[in-house]
Amino acid sequence: MATRTYPTGGEFILRETAPTECFTPEDFDENQRMIAATVADFVERHIAPVRDEFEQKGNTALGRDLLKAAGPMGLLMADIPEAYGGLGADKATIMLVSEGVAWGGSFAVTHGAQAGIGTLPIVYYGTPEQKEFWLPKLATGEVLSCYALTETGSGSDALAAATTAVLAPDGQHYVLNGAKQFITNAGYADICIVFAKIDGEKFTAFIVDLKAPGVTIGPEEHKMGIKGSSTCAIVLEDVKVPVGNLLGEIGKGHHIAFNILNVGRFKLGASTMGGIKMTMKHAVPYTKQRRQFGQALCEFGLIRRKIADVMAHGFMAESMVYRTAGLMDAALSTREKGAPAYELQGVRMVEEFSIECSMIKVFASEALAHAAEEGVQMLGGYGYCSEYPLERFYRDERINRIFEGTNEINRMLVPGMIMKKALKGELAFLGAAKAVADELTGMPSFVEPHEPGFLEPEAKQVAAMKKLVLATLGLAAQKFGLALKDQQGVLADVADIAMETFACESGLLRALKKAGRDGQPAAEPMADMVRLYTHDAMEKASTLARNVLGACCEGDELRVMQAGLRRLGKHEPVNRAKLHDRIAERVIAAEGYTVG
Repeated sequence: MATRTYPTGGEFILRETAPTECFTPEDFDENQRMIAATVADFVERHIAPVRDEFEQKGNTALGRDLLKAAGPMGLLMADIPEAYGGLGADKATIMLVSEGVAWGGSFAVTHGAQAGIGTLPIVYYGTPEQKEFWLPKLATGEVLSCYALTETGSGSDALAAATTAVLAPDGQHYVLNGAKQFITNAGYADICIVFAKIDGEKFTAFIVDLKAPGVTIGPEEHKMGIKGSSTCAIVLEDVKVPVGNLLGEIGKGHHIAFNILNVGRFKLGASTMGGIKMTMKHAVPYTKQRRQFGQALCEFGLIRRKIADVMAHGFMAESMVYRTAGLMDAALSTREKGAPAYELQGVRMVEEFSIECSMIKVFASEALAHAAEEGVQMLGGYGYCSEYPLERFYRDERINRIFEGTNEINRMLVPGMIMKKALKGELAFLGAAKAVADELTGMPSFVEPHEPGFLEPEAKQVAAMKKLVLATLGLAAQKFGLALKDQQGVLADVADIAMETFACESGLLRALKKAGRDGQPAAEPMADMVRLYTHDAMEKASTLARNVLGACCEGDELRVMQAGLRRLGKHEPVNRAKLHDRIAERVIAAEGYTVG
C-alpha cells in the first residue's frame, strides 16, 4: 500500500482517530464566525422581506435579484480562488456558507446552482483563459450560471445522455442539439455548463451562452416545494458553441460531472443541517407556548422524545460535515501554492472523500426529513397550515433525497467506492476484513470487568460497528464476487452500517475533544447525545448485519457467524427516557438547536 502524507476517504473504518485530529464547529475562528454572521444578515435583510412573494407565490424571478444582491456581499465567491476575485476559502468556511444560506429557503437551491455546480466546473477544469474571463463575473453575480446534466431519459444514469455536439466544418465551433430537464436557475441564467456527446459518444462539457440563437428556455416547473427556485428545461437546436468554450478534455466530461456532484453532495449535507436547525427554531418554541391538559406540550414525554431525537440526529450530521471539512482541508493543505494544475489537484483530493460525501448527503437529508416530519407533528393541525413555516419546510425538504444523486444511488456508491479503493491498494480493507472474519469465527476473548471511563462504552460500540462494516462487506465480496454490484439490498445495508459508524464516531470524537479542552462537565450535553444516538445506531447496525449474513451464509457457517455477530453487538442498555429528558430540557431552554 502506497505511503500517503495526507488523510484520505474511508480510513475511518480502519484506524482510530484521536479527538484532537477531528475538526469541529467549536474550532471555528473569528473570521469564519464573521462570514457566518454576514450570511445570516443577508437572509434577514434581503430574503425575509420578500419571503412570502418568493416562497408562497413562487415568484422565481426574485432569485435573480437575490443573487445580484449576494454577489457584492461576497456570498457567491467562497469557492473561487483569490486570483480570480474570490475568497479562496477553506472547506469548513464554504460549509458554513452553505449551512447559513439554508435559512433562506428556496434561495439555498438558487445559491447552490450559482456558487456551486454552476461555478466549480470552471474553477476546477477551466483553461486559464476561461477562468480569467468567467470567474470574476461569477464571483460578483455579474454573470449567473446553471448546470445541465439531467435529461428526460437520463437522470441517475447520466452517461445515457442523448444531447449531441458536432464539430462544424470550419473547426471554430461545435453545434449542440438536445434537451435538458430540471435545470435550476435556467429561467434567468446567462450561461450553462452543458454536457453533450461529441459525435454521439464522447461525453464532454461545454460553457453555453443561454442567449445564443437556438437556445429555448422552457416554462417554470410547478413543484411541490422550493417554489421560489427557478426550474426549467433547456432546449438546444443547432446551437453554435465556440471551441474555446469546451470545458476540460474531450470525452472526459464524466470526470467533471461526477466530481462536481460529489462536492454538491457535501454542500447539500451542510445545507440540510442548516435546515434541521431552522426547523427546530420554529417548532420548539411552539411546544413551550401551546398548552394541552393544563400543561405546555414540551412537558409531555413523547414531545420531549421527539425534540431529543431530532437534536441528536442534527448533532451527528453537524459533526460529520465539519469533521469531513477538516479532513479535506488537511489534505488540501499539502498542495504547493502556485503549482501547475493546483485547482485540479484539489478536486482530485476532494474526490478521495467521495465515500464521506455520499454518507453525509444521505444521513443529513434523512435527518432533515425526520426533523420536518416531527416538527409538523409537534404543531399538530397548525403544522399542516401554510400560516406556519413547518408546512413549507415539510414540502421543501423532500427534494434533498433526490438532488445530487438519489439516496438510493448514493447508498450503492458507498460500498462500491470502499471496494474500489481497496482493490487499488488505497485502503488496507481486505486484510482487515479477513482478520475480523477470523475473530467472529474464533473463540471469544474476555476482558476484566472495570468501571468504564468517559464515553468508553460508546467508543467500544463504535469500534464494534467498524468491525461490522469490515465483516459484512468482506463476506459479501467473497460470496458474490463481481456480482456484488447487483446485490442492491446487501449493498444498501452495508452502506447504512458504514454511515451509522461514521456518524457515531464523528459525534464521539467531538464530545471527547470538548472534554479534553473544557473538562468533562462541559462536554456532558454532547455526551448525552452520543449515548442516545450510538445506542440506537448499534441496534440498527446489528440488525442490518444480520440481514447481510442471511443473504450470504447458511447452515453451520451462518450459525457461527451469527454467534460472533452477537458478541460484537453486545452492549448494556441505556435509560433512554432520562437521556431524552436531559437533551430536551436543554433544547427547550435554548428554544432551538444547542450543543451546550
